[in-house]
Formats: sequence, structure tokens, C-alpha cells
Amino acid sequence: MDQCHHGWRGGPGGGPGGLRSRRWPAGSGNSLGSDRSSRGNGGSRPGRWTLGCPFSSSPPHLDSLPVAGLQVVTDSASDLPEAVLAELGIVVVPLTIRIGENDLVDGKDLTPTQFWERCANSPVLPETAAPAPGAFAQAFSWAAEAGHSGVICVTLSGALSGTFDAARAGASTGSSSIPIRVIDSRSVTMGEGLTVMAAARMAAEGKSLDQVAKAVESLVSRTRVYGALGGLDHLKKGGRIGGAQAFLGSLLSIKPIIEVRNGRVEAESRQRTRGRSLDYLVDKVRQHAPVEQLAVMHGDAPDLDDLLARIGAALPDQEVLVGDLGPVVGAHTGPGTMGVTFHTTS
Repeated sequence: MDQCHHGWRGGPGGGPGGLRSRRWPAGSGNSLGSDRSSRGNGGSRPGRWTLGCPFSSSPPHLDSLPVAGLQVVTDSASDLPEAVLAELGIVVVPLTIRIGENDLVDGKDLTPTQFWERCANSPVLPETAAPAPGAFAQAFSWAAEAGHSGVICVTLSGALSGTFDAARAGASTGSSSIPIRVIDSRSVTMGEGLTVMAAARMAAEGKSLDQVAKAVESLVSRTRVYGALGGLDHLKKGGRIGGAQAFLGSLLSIKPIIEVRNGRVEAESRQRTRGRSLDYLVDKVRQHAPVEQLAVMHGDAPDLDDLLARIGAALPDQEVLVGDLGPVVGAHTGPGTMGVTFHTTS
């Protein structure tokens, strides 16, 4: 696994503008660890799954985590850094990315850094495909065999992908002997990821399936995601951004802002400069402050530190999780995209 760095970065305040942030280097968010080791009758504890195979490799310290209580499962569109997945024992079922004639398993065959490099050299827009129901069924069966009492599965918005339906179909196969709750995050990237993290923490605290499911449903309704796009090319080529026509046909050089609203990605605003776009993102966080969690995700964006500095100046005591925008969402938003996501308190 690529080396992951934990802790607060930056100067006396911990980061730009005094911001305290946890940041992972490009590639570590979706890279894979060493070969799995055996773990009793339940097998290894997988960090990720590959379609058509029992398991993919996983960080070795996942195998040392105690098996008890609930298992949290998500998909690779959650864009959680590998270090977070390992720390919280989260199982990820990957989507597939098609670039040209090549089908690549997200996180196994393709890291964010590799994705952006391939995009730069490809004349066609990447496409994404949901996991097969069998991949989820396999994850759920493993959780039962490993001794977990139940599964909470949080997926990419069902309005944007067939992943939610695939997870529900996987849960209905009857291959698992434990109860399974599949919940639509109605979100994307780390908007989904923050909810998954919260679910895993509650599971680690020993909360019941009903308690975690109820809390997750509340978080789903309080998740906000805003993104500043690097350009319009992917909007023009793609078809999954609702209201995209609001941006198109303009003769002006605009900087689009998108929002995840009711599970869909919608046009939110247009700004004349990149700086104003970043200020818009910061203002959205400030308007909802205090927030329960805050994450910043970026897709090969050179001005990441600029956004972090602006957040630090506006909210100096706010802790921020920083991670890569992965291929699943990046295929539709394009390079240079940066976003903020958080849970409101009400």
C-alpha cells in the first residue's frame, strides 16, 4: 500500500490559515495493500472486492481487527482514503471504469492519479458501471461467515447509478444468514463517504443495526455536497448532471458550481473566476456552521491549498478530512474539480 500520512499538516495552526486537516497523498486513497492472510473459518477481512473474484488484496492490519457486531459495506464511489477504510474496517465493493476499450476495477486496476493521467491521453469520456449484485452478495456472505451480527451497506445515490439496486439485489439472494440494511446515501464521493465513516464508528461503539440505520438515515438527510468544476467539457460530453444545460451555450467564460440535491447532481451557481468559485464553497460551509463533519475532495486540482487556506481563514477551528476525487465521480466532473461536503447539525 502506498504510504499514508496521518496527522495535522501545516504550520503552527496545523495547516493553511491555521486549518487542521488530515490529508492523504494522491493514489493512497484507492490503492490496495498486501496479500491477505488467512483468518480462521471466516477467511481474511477484505478491504476491497473485485468482480468475479472472491477477494482482492487488503491492508494486513484489517485482518487484526476484532470481528464483532456490525460490518459496514460501501462502494468505491465513496472515495474514502485507504487509511480510513483500514482504520474503521470498512469493506468496499468497487465499480468498474471503462476508458476506451479497457474495463478497469476502481481501486484495484486504477488509482486517482492513474485515472487522471489516462483521461489526459484519451479522446473519449470515461464511463462507469455499477457492481454486479453478486459482488455485494459475496461481501454480505463473508460478513456472516466472519461472525458479524449484521450488515449496514451505504451506497452511491440510486438516482445516479445502479449500485443501490445492485446492493439490494445482492441482499435479497438469501446467501447471507444475518440481517442486512441497504441505505441509499443520496450522495456522491465523500458526501457518501462521511456517512459511511459515521456508520462504521457507530458500529465500533456496539450500536445495534436499528440504531445505526436510523442514525444513517438522519445523516443522509443532512448531507450537503458542493463542487467547483474545472471546466465544461465533461458536462457537455456526459449526461448524468441534471440541469447541466443551465451552464451550456453560454458565451461567457464561467466557472460552474454544482450541488447534490435530492440524490442528483444539479446546477447550483456560476461564477466568473476560480477564486470566486472557491469563495462560494467556503461560504456554503460557513452558512451551515457549525457542521458535524467536513471533507474536501479534489480531482487533480493544483489549487487545493488555496481552498484549504480559505477554509482555514473562515473557520480556523474546523477539522477537515482531505482526499482524492476518485474515478467514479471524476469521470463525470472532469479534472480540476474541487468540492466540500459536510453534515449539518439540523
